[in-house]
Order: sequence, then C-alpha cells, then structure tokens
Amino acid sequence: MHFFDPITDFIFIENEPEPADVIFIPGGPCGEIALHAAELFHQGYAPLLIPSGCHSILDPVYRGARSPEKYRGREFPTEADFFSAILMEKGVPAENILPERQATFTYENAIYTRNLTDALGLTVRTALLSCQAYHARRALLYYQALFPETRILVTPTVTQGIRREDWFERSKTIDLVLQEVEHCGSQFHEILKKYPEPAIPVR
Repeated sequence: MHFFDPITDFIFIENEPEPADVIFIPGGPCGEIALHAAELFHQGYAPLLIPSGCHSILDPVYRGARSPEKYRGREFPTEADFFSAILMEKGVPAENILPERQATFTYENAIYTRNLTDALGLTVRTALLSCQAYHARRALLYYQALFPETRILVTPTVTQGIRREDWFERSKTIDLVLQEVEHCGSQFHEILKKYPEPAIPVR
C-alpha cells in the first residue's frame, strides 16, 4: 500500500469492454489508441468509431513519433485523419469511421464529437473510450459531461511508458501523471460552475 495509491486509482481508469454503439478516440499524437480501437472494432464491440482532432500531423509533435514504427514520419492534415488512416490500415472500413476534425484540445474533442453525433441523429447509449492510460480520468470527465445520458466504458492503452504499476518510479512520468491531477482541478473549475452548460458554446 502506497500513500499515492488514491492518485493511481483516480487517474488510471479501466473497464472491461462491452458491446457499445460507438468508440470515442480523443485527439493526440499517439497512434496506439487508434490501434486499440481497431482491435475493439474487429472484436465486435462497436460498429462505429469517432476519431477526433484538428491539429495537423505536419507539426513535429504530431508525426506519430510515439506510435508504432510503421506509422512514424508520415504526414496527415489532422489528428482525426492520422487516426483514420491507422484504423483503415488495420481493416476498419471507411464507412465505419466518422472523423471529427475541429477539436483542438480534449474538452473540444468531447464537444465536437457530441455535435457530430447529434447532427447525424445517433443515439449513444453505451460508448467505449479508447484513450491514453494516464489521460483516462480527464478524458472520461469531459466525454461524460457532454454525454451525460451515455454509459461510457474506458478502454485505455499504455502510451509513453506511463503505467499504473510504475508511473511513480521516474521523474518524467511522475510529472505527467501529477500534471493530469492538476488539470482535473484547474480545467474543470469553471466547467463545474457552469455545468450542465459547456464552458465553450456548442455549435
């Protein structure tokens, strides 16, 4: 028993996947979460995937440098396109992918994903959230805020070597995990005051 176990339990959420209506994929440079989403799709857990993200993969930060070797160094117009390419290369049909290309940060991933499902008339009763393991709590909070009627199951993937078992053993991973704890306070401060209305207008 470690004194920081409550932090571990708070940040690193993981649920057993169950049949769902859709798989949410929040934006970022780590293609591993798209690979994981493709596996969930092929295992029959959900028929639709919504990769989200606006940032160009042309920027060095978004070249898939933290993704499997096969996907590194390629250029994509957005994170959503980066994820979509990985999904299709892993055998997910294009018609099962609904890319969202406006979001510039995690809260907007949830906001614009909600806009997309509403525009398409999709009812999302259950969703899987394919995200980075150390980003799981914050991603879940954002998506749950925008999909309050939806049961969201977190199915994370370890990225950047940040695992619940040993995140506390290295300075870099300690910094990143504790930064997530800080974000869960600072970023949700104003959101909670305005809930259930999003702090950013939904278009």
